[in-house]
Amino acid sequence: MVDLTLAQVLAFNLTLLAAMAAPGPAFLLVLRNSIANGRRAGILTGLGLGLVAALWTAAALAGLAAVFEIVPWLYAAMKTGGALYLMYLAWGMWRGASQPLETQAAHASRRAFTSGIVVNLSNPKSVLFAGAVIVVIFPAGLSWVDSALIVANHLIVEICVYAAMAFGLSGAPARAAYLRLKLWADRIAAGIMGALGLRLLLERDTL
Repeated sequence: MVDLTLAQVLAFNLTLLAAMAAPGPAFLLVLRNSIANGRRAGILTGLGLGLVAALWTAAALAGLAAVFEIVPWLYAAMKTGGALYLMYLAWGMWRGASQPLETQAAHASRRAFTSGIVVNLSNPKSVLFAGAVIVVIFPAGLSWVDSALIVANHLIVEICVYAAMAFGLSGAPARAAYLRLKLWADRIAAGIMGALGLRLLLERDTL
């Protein structure tokens, strides 16, 4: 049995922050929900994303990345479902671009948490990423307590980062700018989300 060190946790957190800063479906979803639907929706989106991201880290610690290598069709099925969901979200953004904000915001908070969960749940590449990071940073033989601390740490980092985004992006200046450009802002976001989904669908991975 080996012990977890502060240096390892710091290295893990820096890697997480770098990955979260890279524009992707999760980043785009929090950005769009925070500006369009307010702070509560942004925080709930981040909470859903963070819960599943921590779950993927737990799965990586438990060896799910190895399962994907043994059963590649499971990975392919999850990736295909995730890609189709991102494209579905993109279609919904595109259709709603011309609608008044009040029409969309009525159920935004309820949908925000669920959308955060599904977007990260539909990205099995997160397990491969978490598995690779864990192998590089943490030694083999960690206790279940240390593994639980890594998962809890991941959840806290995700929630803090996305909550900060929600607070920053839900302010009056950002919201006013969004309302002025809503039609094109939503359509650009839809185009990016759809492109990410299409890329995930067409990507050939070698496990």
